[in-house]
Amino acid sequence: MQANVIVAQEVEKRRIVIEAEAEAEQKRVQAKGEADAIFAKMGAEAEGLYEILTKQAKGYDKMIRAAGGDANKAYMLLLLEKLPELVRTQVEAIKGINIDKVTVWDNGGQSADGKGSTANFVSGLLKSVPPLADLFEQAGMSLPEYLGKRNQSGENETAEAEEV
Repeated sequence: MQANVIVAQEVEKRRIVIEAEAEAEQKRVQAKGEADAIFAKMGAEAEGLYEILTKQAKGYDKMIRAAGGDANKAYMLLLLEKLPELVRTQVEAIKGINIDKVTVWDNGGQSADGKGSTANFVSGLLKSVPPLADLFEQAGMSLPEYLGKRNQSGENETAEAEEV
């Protein structure tokens, strides 16, 4: 009778081990399949990025050759191409501010420069966005004369202000 119980328990033990091993193998196969899919996707993305960068480099090479071999001129051409987008970004930065909705309590006092706090608020707001001249300067270019030039203090003067 004891042999019958032990044999039955041994059979049950082997069945449980075989089921556990089968389940573990199934998980390993599934994980390997998922890993292979991720690897294939990343490989395809890398190939795509390589193609994009290769074609971009060829385009830059053509642009430099078109600029007489001068990389700085090619850089300026690229920057000029992006300038409208940069200016649009500047405009977007302050576009959503509704000046007509701002309430400023001014005590009527003036600062050392003779401006009231309201004038300081507005001029500070405008100074928070880089002027077009600074944008050109950061790009290594100078603003065309007809758009204005810098005065002695480094601030921009427009052509109209110079005539007055």
